[in-house]
Formats: sequence, structure tokens, C-alpha cells
Amino acid sequence: MAIVDITVIPVGTSTPSVSGYVAEIHKFLQQYEGQIKYELTPMSTLIEGDLKELLEIVQQLHELPFQKGTQRVCTNIRIDDRRDKENTMERKLKAVESKL
Repeated sequence: MAIVDITVIPVGTSTPSVSGYVAEIHKFLQQYEGQIKYELTPMSTLIEGDLKELLEIVQQLHELPFQKGTQRVCTNIRIDDRRDKENTMERKLKAVESKL
């Protein structure tokens, strides 16, 4: 299982606010309810699941601002793909919390 941290940045919009674009991303992710986990953070969105499926979703998320008329989009992704043991958002948080 992989975790992807994604930030989709529409460039050249009429306002510096991106909350509407973020809302569209989360509306889109709702269709994957039960197949992947996702979490909104103040700076990005985390998605967890099979890496192949996540990469397909990342491509679709990158396309969303274009569908709204944006002419340029920059998307940052980080992938945490650990294969020696279970890798989930919850497990990672618990590992840190147990050391606090």
C-alpha cells in the first residue's frame, strides 16, 4: 500500500484563493470511497491505496483545473511506498505518537 501526498496548483487564476479547486478534488475523490483513503490537510491532500490506482487518480486530479478553464497547472506529488511492512497513514501516525 502506498501513500501519495498531492498538491494541485492552478496558475494564473483570477484570485489567489484555491479552496474551490481543493473542494473539486475532494468531490472527485468521493467516488473512490471504500477503495482508497484520503485526507485533507491544510497544505495538501493525502491518498492511500494501491500505487497503480493512485497514480491514475493523480493524473485525473491534475486534469481537474484544466476542465475548469485553467490554462496552467503545477502538481506536486510525494510517494511513500514501503514494501517491507504495512504502510498506512494511521500506522505512521501511531508510530510517532508511541514515541511521544
